[in-house]
Amino acid sequence: MRTIEHWIGGRPSNPGSSRTSPVWNPATGAQQAEVLLASAADVNDAVALARTAFDGWSQTSLSARTKILFRFHHLVETNMDRLAAAITDEHGKVLSDAHGEVQRGLEVVEFACGIPQLLKGDYSDQVSSGVDVFSFREPLGVVAGITPFNFPAMVPMWMFPVAIACGNTFVLKPSERDPSASLLLAELWAEAGLPEGVFTVVHGDKEAVDAILDHPDIAAVSFVGSTPIARYIHHRASDNGKRVQALGGAKNHAIILPDADLDFASDHLVAAAFGSAGERCMAISAAVAVGRSGDALVEAVNAKARAIVVGSGRDAASEMGPVVSPVARDRIISLIDAGERQGGQVTVDGRGLVVPDHEDGFFVGPTVIDGVTPQMDCYTEEIFGPVLSVLRSDDIDEAIALINANPYGNGTAIFTSSGEAARRFQRGVKVGMIGINVPVPVPMAYYSFGGWKDSLFGDKHVHGPEGVSFYTRAKVVTSRWPQPSEASLAAFQFPTAR
Repeated sequence: MRTIEHWIGGRPSNPGSSRTSPVWNPATGAQQAEVLLASAADVNDAVALARTAFDGWSQTSLSARTKILFRFHHLVETNMDRLAAAITDEHGKVLSDAHGEVQRGLEVVEFACGIPQLLKGDYSDQVSSGVDVFSFREPLGVVAGITPFNFPAMVPMWMFPVAIACGNTFVLKPSERDPSASLLLAELWAEAGLPEGVFTVVHGDKEAVDAILDHPDIAAVSFVGSTPIARYIHHRASDNGKRVQALGGAKNHAIILPDADLDFASDHLVAAAFGSAGERCMAISAAVAVGRSGDALVEAVNAKARAIVVGSGRDAASEMGPVVSPVARDRIISLIDAGERQGGQVTVDGRGLVVPDHEDGFFVGPTVIDGVTPQMDCYTEEIFGPVLSVLRSDDIDEAIALINANPYGNGTAIFTSSGEAARRFQRGVKVGMIGINVPVPVPMAYYSFGGWKDSLFGDKHVHGPEGVSFYTRAKVVTSRWPQPSEASLAAFQFPTAR
């Protein structure tokens, strides 16, 4: 049985703890590896090395940092097939989706390569007689990322390229369900010339997480995961004086107006609901059919959902793979059961799907539940699986009110040919990311990603300009270089400009 180790001090490491967790192949249902789980002492040792590395890395020139970032970008690009294969084998998503994940992560590396421009400060000359003011930003120190299973490469790459480019050292605690991608990225950092200790990977469970949240030498924590855990991490890390950005769960809606192109809308709804088996924080899980659009929309979505090819992520013919674990599969099925029991009509049923030659895999087929109301469990819960709930509303204002009443505020979309309706939607809906005829509105890397309400705890979104702000702090310098012959002009009252 292969053992997946930590990455500490620039190399694979097995520092002490003998606890392990199984790593499954979701398509076959077989255990393929075990991953070490760090103890609090292991985390302490890793952070100590990262703290030592910070002293040198934070003083490294922007030019030298950028050269390493460019080399890292090239290495990730040339090793994309290896990364995608590791993601598919441990997460289950199809290879094309895994390639897309790595590519979106690379876009953040590209953004971070512009760090000399991003860290430029301000300068004001002669603000008072002989006095100048300028500002610049400095790194925080050791920062940490705690990342989820659904994007084992992309979500860490939302965080560490910006943090490292800004001069911090980074400790990553990836999901123990699919840990191999993080180690491949660590190897590529080392090959790119990143100094030892600047990038660290510690695998683990709650013991490792709590050690990170409590460690006095960790200055900031970034997290993506469920809302209950995001709330816990924000509270505990904040109480320990850390900066925190904790992205939580989602219930992403798509409004479909009667004037929308039905074929276009249904194509994109199916892709957004069932891509990556619905295990995306930006997946569309609730379609709100407005007015007369409902029946025709459900008919079109049903036909396209039934046509999806489900199978192993390694099979080039597969459009959708398994979910990540048997626990996830059973939870998804229980919520479909609840939706049916509470009055929903299961018009496409993915329960009991068996894929030939993969009978032990963790598969749930595409599922559509019509007639869903906001009181049903399949609506109130974040299912995180290939399930699309269809709700009905009389008009766009009722649909907007439905979205705004939901506790989550991550992403939402509208399908329409009306500019007026789109503008009313984008101004009226209370979420962080909006798509107009775009069902998965993940912003480009030079914008920042994040939601509102129970989808975000903390005041900074990830990557983009807010990422740079999160991983740095500002200094403002007021300076005077008087001529020796001048009077000092010192005074006991509060200083004012002259």
